[in-house]
Amino acid sequence: MRRLLGILAISVSLAAVIFFGTGAVGDRGVTRVYYVGADEVDWDFVPIGSDVLSGNPVGQQYLVTGLRDTVIATRFKKAVYQEYTDSTFTQLKPRPPEMEHTGILGPILRGEVGDTIVVVFKNQTTLPVSVHPHGVFYDKDSEGAPYIDGTDDKHDDGVPSGEIHRYVWPVPERAGPGPNQPNSIVWPYHSHTREVKDVNSGLIGAMIITRDGMGDADGKPTDVDREFVMLFGAFIENTTNYTPENLRRYTGDTATIGPNGPRGFFRFGYAAINGFMYGNLPLSSMTMDEGDRVRWYLFSATSFDDFHTPTWHGHTVLINNRRVDVADLSGPLLMLTADMVADNPGVWEFHCHFGEHMEGGMTARYEVRAAGTP
Repeated sequence: MRRLLGILAISVSLAAVIFFGTGAVGDRGVTRVYYVGADEVDWDFVPIGSDVLSGNPVGQQYLVTGLRDTVIATRFKKAVYQEYTDSTFTQLKPRPPEMEHTGILGPILRGEVGDTIVVVFKNQTTLPVSVHPHGVFYDKDSEGAPYIDGTDDKHDDGVPSGEIHRYVWPVPERAGPGPNQPNSIVWPYHSHTREVKDVNSGLIGAMIITRDGMGDADGKPTDVDREFVMLFGAFIENTTNYTPENLRRYTGDTATIGPNGPRGFFRFGYAAINGFMYGNLPLSSMTMDEGDRVRWYLFSATSFDDFHTPTWHGHTVLINNRRVDVADLSGPLLMLTADMVADNPGVWEFHCHFGEHMEGGMTARYEVRAAGTP
């Protein structure tokens, strides 16, 4: 009976979405519908082709091993989540200009406590993949993770190529900010079908959940002027769904042993911020004005090398009522929210302070424009 009532409640909510769009659904908030596809793309960690901060070439650690010739590898076939305008999945929805910095991340999904997030997902890759959320509430048919759990709800665990699945995620209070947290927090979502390969392939994104009564019509927190969503991720290119194809791109075949030993890419991962390395994250999308209240949402990826210390030059931030300029993401898939007041105009470095990551390209820049700048 409880399950039947739950199904009826979801059906009523979805019917309201069809009739009213994303408007109010009773007293429980709104239902926010996202059309998300998993798409195969070419992704370049260093699209500018050099270290923007130093002006030097890309580090030699990104050589393809096992070859006689010197080959730098920064461009790979990957799979990413992309947002579409409707259920036809024919037209990509443009990313808001203020979110262009999110790079390889999937669309930013938003909800206020009391809302329901619905993800209409189409797998447009060649392999089964899923969408697994953290933090929010879900039934077994909206979990997106395959394991023996005593249920027959398996289509969500690995949506076959070309098929569609609807994930329904209510946002209860326990998914929102805690008593001592800011009014909005970040949760990751990612494919959990072959989690290691899927995330290294690029299937990861972020949800922002706002405290009840603290969001605008789009679910954005009303107490900040600017938001940045930052994934610190070490992408292991030797362990993706496309490693054989990517090896063929750089070596001509998929043999595991080359003339100078095992073939492969940098084995400790491509240490990137939102999929960009060596300051290649566009500075034009990392701007704010002097005096802005800025909220940073930080989280780490899932690889064994995902231990990070995000660092801001020129500013300090508040994290859990502590003022710092170095944050702690000391393990895979950790998350935190940091608040900053932009008070120091200039172009500043933002990077991981873990030495090998900093030298390996986990660097970016942000800009604070002086008050009165056009």
